Amino acid sequence: MASDPSSSPEETGLVSLADEQAVVDLVGSSIFKLWEAVNSLNRLRPTKRKRFRVTIFGSARVPHHHWVYQAVRDLAAELTHMDCDIVTGGGPGLMQAANEGVHLANPAKATGSVGIRVELPFEQDVNAFVNEAFEHGTFFTRLHHFVLVSDVFVVVPGGIGTVLETMMVWQLLQVRKLHNTPLILAGKMYAELVAWCRKHMLQADCPLASPKDMDIPHCVEDGPGIIQIVREQYSAWKAEQ
Repeated sequence: MASDPSSSPEETGLVSLADEQAVVDLVGSSIFKLWEAVNSLNRLRPTKRKRFRVTIFGSARVPHHHWVYQAVRDLAAELTHMDCDIVTGGGPGLMQAANEGVHLANPAKATGSVGIRVELPFEQDVNAFVNEAFEHGTFFTRLHHFVLVSDVFVVVPGGIGTVLETMMVWQLLQVRKLHNTPLILAGKMYAELVAWCRKHMLQADCPLASPKDMDIPHCVEDGPGIIQIVREQYSAWKAEQ
C-alpha cells in the first residue's frame, strides 16, 4: 500500500532526496554500519592456513634488466622452492619480478603467485606471472587484504607506495593488531629509515615511540638474510599445522 503523502518524514521514516543534509546523514550512518559489520566479520580466522604466504612489497618502476629486479626474482624463486606462496601488488617492476620468480622455480605451478591490485588510471594491468588476481577499488581495502593473507612481509626497494605499506604493517605490529608476522626490510635505504625513526622518535625530552618499537622491523642486507628469517618463521608455522 502506498504511503500517505500527507505523512511527515518523521512518521514514515523515509528520507526525501530533496533534503540534502538528511541524505548525507543517512549515507554516512549507513557507511559506518557497513564498517562495523566488516570489522565484526574480520574477527573470524581459520584455525589453520593451508598455505604459507610471503608478501613482497616493492617498486613498480624498476626495469627487468636492473640487478634489483633479478635479485627479487631469484629471492621469490628460492622462497617458492621452500613451498611458500608469493603475494605482491600484482603490477610491474619488482612486483612482477617476485611473481616471475614463482614461475622460474616451477613453470608448471598453477597456483602460488598472487597479485592484489588497486585500480589506478596510470598503471598497467596485472602482470603476466600472476596466477590468482584480486582487484580493489581503494588502497584501504587492498592494504587490509595484504594483512589478512600474509605470514611474512618482505620489503624491497620502493617509493612512496612501498613506504606506505611498510609503515602500515609496522604500525599494526606496534599496536598489536597484527601478531607474529615478521616485517623484513631489505637494503640500506630501509636501515637508514629505521635509524631516522630511532633518532627523531626516541629523543629523551619528547619520546614519540618506545625503544622496542624500533626493534619490530628486521633490517637485512641481502637475500640470504631474508631467507633465514622466512625459513625460521615457516618452520614455526609448519610445526603448528
